[in-house]
Amino acid sequence: MPPNDDREVHTAESNKSCISENSKLLQQFPEKASAVTSTSARNYKSLVAKKDIKVNEIFYSRNEVALHNSPDDLWLSWLGYVYDLTELSQEYNDDPLLTPILRNAGTDISHWFNPLTGDLKTHINPLTGCECPYTPEGRFLHVPPPLPRSDWNSSELDQTPWWLEKSYCIGTLSKKTRFLKIINTLTKDEHTIEVCSEEKITAIQDRYTSLNAHAKGYMWKRLGVLLDMNATLEQNGVVDSSNVFEEIGLSEDDWYPAIHLFFSDDLTVA
Repeated sequence: MPPNDDREVHTAESNKSCISENSKLLQQFPEKASAVTSTSARNYKSLVAKKDIKVNEIFYSRNEVALHNSPDDLWLSWLGYVYDLTELSQEYNDDPLLTPILRNAGTDISHWFNPLTGDLKTHINPLTGCECPYTPEGRFLHVPPPLPRSDWNSSELDQTPWWLEKSYCIGTLSKKTRFLKIINTLTKDEHTIEVCSEEKITAIQDRYTSLNAHAKGYMWKRLGVLLDMNATLEQNGVVDSSNVFEEIGLSEDDWYPAIHLFFSDDLTVA
């Protein structure tokens, strides 16, 4: 579930205790794979801000999240949801406590959190015997120091920590992505894009607008059958056979399902 009010109560209590100052080298992540991007990500974000759609209706792949890995464009995912922390990064751009967050920009940090509470994992500090937030990569923003310090303002305990701030949540992390060929029968263009299995065809159409701004002026068909734009690929009978190809040892690359676009001659749709 997205952040809820119950988590804030839990955090207020745990934040008043101390934390570990242990720091370890950041685990090296594999090279981020490139992914097809689209203007739909920003469009979706603006719609979420206006409450026109819910975050449970927007899906992002891990590759999409990985592209947003700089202080000026910082996304993270945890516990199944995607968060845009760019505003937080810019607000605290000179704060050294932002460093652990920047190191993990564009990745999943679910290992920082207790999946049962949605709050930070805790441990017993060996120096004080207190239950404290567990931060093995170093203390970060909104986590109090383990002992009183003159350079830390205790009023920070009264504010909602960034990991419980609902406004940062922009969508859901896809549990399974798949590749899809989109063939334009008018121009003969063919593109292979990565999509989220949970997405409706309308969302895939939005992704494709980065490659064809007039994507909504086409009829979308699979094997000659008009697709239900408000249903997922699976619901339209476009089965994900990637596991089958993996089991028999064949490359899936040459067997991606194809969607054919037929120009509808409707110039009012762009």
